[in-house]
Parts: sequence; structure tokens; C-alpha cells
Amino acid sequence: MAELLRGAPVAASLTEELSYRTRALRSRGIEPTLAIVRVGERSDDLAYERGALKRAERVGLTVQRVLLPADCAQEELIAAIERVNADTSVHGCLMFSPLPPHLDEAAARATLNASKDVDGITPGSLFGLYAREAVGFAPCTAEAVVELLARSGVALEGSRVCVVGRSLVIGRPVSLMLQDRNATVTMCHTRTRNLAEECRRADVLVVAAGHAGTIGADCVSSGQVVVDVGINWDDEAGRLVGDVAFEEVEPLVRAITPVPGGVGAVTTAVLAKHVVEAAERASA
Repeated sequence: MAELLRGAPVAASLTEELSYRTRALRSRGIEPTLAIVRVGERSDDLAYERGALKRAERVGLTVQRVLLPADCAQEELIAAIERVNADTSVHGCLMFSPLPPHLDEAAARATLNASKDVDGITPGSLFGLYAREAVGFAPCTAEAVVELLARSGVALEGSRVCVVGRSLVIGRPVSLMLQDRNATVTMCHTRTRNLAEECRRADVLVVAAGHAGTIGADCVSSGQVVVDVGINWDDEAGRLVGDVAFEEVEPLVRAITPVPGGVGAVTTAVLAKHVVEAAERASA
């Protein structure tokens, strides 16, 4: 039976550290503040917002919510983001996406100041990640993968890591962050030739393909650590599942993250971490 790498203990550890740093900032008269910009009321946005609000309360962050109707005009959204940029009391901003189809999401992302972009959605943040410069912040889910591995005692330096997925949200940024930890990273995707063989070679397998059951028993080997970033709704089972066929893979590997209860549990803690870091940078 594999060890379950649960996110809750990692999130709790991060929260405790961040609470200390928040108290230190507040003792200097600095109130770390997150602005949440949400257009409409998508159920997944609302669920993540509830989690972010709970984490902010535990860490000691102040939260301002900027709520716009689903049919708002592009000019309203841009004006709201510009107000967040200009507000010196706001250190970080989380803008939910995807936006309604009538809005220009690329323009909205480009409007947000990278220094306040705590979820790695702006061109400036992505540049900072690729150039290894502290311009913005990495996407929270990608950084949550690294935090979960590191804080669970998984050795990354010198390890062979296979990342399945190439999105700008998870696959590409997490591959760079793992390389910064001195792992040797192979990036794959659902069209990789001999995908199962590539996966089996790895010491650590990170799966963010976006499709339920992408990774089965033929893709893993004994001694591996498997991180499943996928979140998919299985109509037949009536529950959330990952991109890994958990029942097939779990008996074969050394450790694996559950879905739910794995990476997702760490994501809001990383969001809070970015807000604290943004406040520390602004006050340096």
C-alpha cells in the first residue's frame, strides 16, 4: 500500500509559518491585503473563493472583494483592475478565470501589475518565472506541487521527474520550479510517443494532463512518487477523480497524492504565501 501524500498537513505547516510572518508585518503597521476580482458566480470560482477566505483568516490577511456581474463591460473590468493596481493598501490580487467569453482575458491579464499578481497569470509573472527574477509569482497550483513534495520529504535534487502536461498554469511552470530544485525533468503530454515508458523511468511523476484516467498501471513502477494534479468530475462514480487511475496505480507505487485532498489543499496556502511575500517586498 502506498503512502498517501495528503495536502492538509503541508497547508497547516505553511499556515503556521505565514501567521508568524503576518504578525511581524502587522507589528510594523503593514496590513497584508488580498484583492479578489471575480466576474459572475461560477461554482468553481465560488468554491475556491471560500477556501481562500478561510485561509486568509487563518493567516491573518485582510481581503477585499471586487465583484462584477457576468455581463459587465470590458471597460468596467479594466477599470476595476486599474483601481487595484493604484491602491497601495492592496499587496496581491487574485483574478478568477476563465472570464465570460465576451471579455478579453488577455487584455485583463496584461493590465494587472505583475508585482500584485499572486497567481502567476500576467506576462510579467511568467517572464519572472522563466528568467528566475522576482517580478511576480508562480501559478499557485504549480508551486503547491513543489511545496507538497519538499515538505513531505521527497528528495528532488538529482531525481528524475516526469511532468505530464504542458499548460502555462501547471505543466510548464512546475517543470521550471523542479529544475530550480536540481531535479532532471522530462516534459511529456498526451501525444508523447511511448508515454508509459517515459513515465516509468521517473522517480517522481507529476500528472497534470487534464483528462481523467490518463495514467494507469502501465505508466508507473515501484518506488515512484506520483503527484496527481487533475480534478475531474466522474458522472458514473458521482465524485471527483484525478488524472491518475488511483485504484490501479496506488498498490504499485511508493507514494501518491489523493484526489481530492492532495495538491488542491495546498493551493490556497500558497496563495496566502504570495500575498505575504508581496507585502514583504513592498515594505523592504
